[in-house]
Amino acid sequence: MEKAVKARRFEGKVAIVTASTQGIGFGIAERLGLEGASVVISSRKQKNVDDAADQLRAKGIDVLAVVCHVSNPQQRHNLIHSTLQKYGKIDVIVSNAAANPSTEPILKTPDSVLDKLWEINVKATILLLKDAAAHLHKGSSVVIISSIAGYNPPASMAMYGVTKTALFGLGKALADEMAPNTRVNCVAPGFVPTHFAEFLTSNDAIRKELEGKTMLGRLGTTEDMAAATAFLASDDASYITGETIVVAGGVPSRL
Repeated sequence: MEKAVKARRFEGKVAIVTASTQGIGFGIAERLGLEGASVVISSRKQKNVDDAADQLRAKGIDVLAVVCHVSNPQQRHNLIHSTLQKYGKIDVIVSNAAANPSTEPILKTPDSVLDKLWEINVKATILLLKDAAAHLHKGSSVVIISSIAGYNPPASMAMYGVTKTALFGLGKALADEMAPNTRVNCVAPGFVPTHFAEFLTSNDAIRKELEGKTMLGRLGTTEDMAAATAFLASDDASYITGETIVVAGGVPSRL
């Protein structure tokens, strides 16, 4: 990955990435760090945070590692406070945390699961930005990680898809609310073989079917998602806000 990263668009900048110890979140933290950012990584477990921080530091990246379950108010506050305490500012926030605890049809999904999906996939982004908003400044950027499932929620993950649809609207609304100082955009990843999507991509038949739906004949990589996120977070996208970039190899999403 390092060979492909030649830009240094985040020199002197501080970026918070939630749920960033593996998968897409880790890829984003790595990409921002390789482009010069000091990255603040987080996830629910101390060991995961420590291991990820070691991997990033081995690549010369400045890292602050914080345990943060995004639905825990005190841990969210601590994530922002620790960042400000160490670096004195926040330039970029990437909201990546998500849960998909059910494959039930929407009308058969237990209330507790509906609550969890809303709490983590949508509400946590709002609450995190409520904590951070006063500390953002002119030229700052927020990137929300949604999903192509938000356009056409598949039956096997329908309610998850609906929460990702909500993020498209949230990105639009926050872009207006946080303008002109802070830009807000979304990335909608296609299917990426990570631990999160293992129940789909580890099945050869399903994987081949998913690959066949793309124009490029392959699933996405964490690097693909990180590249799009880095673009939107960077000054290269300084005149882009309220938009969603679909990174799905040509899988149909919209006109």
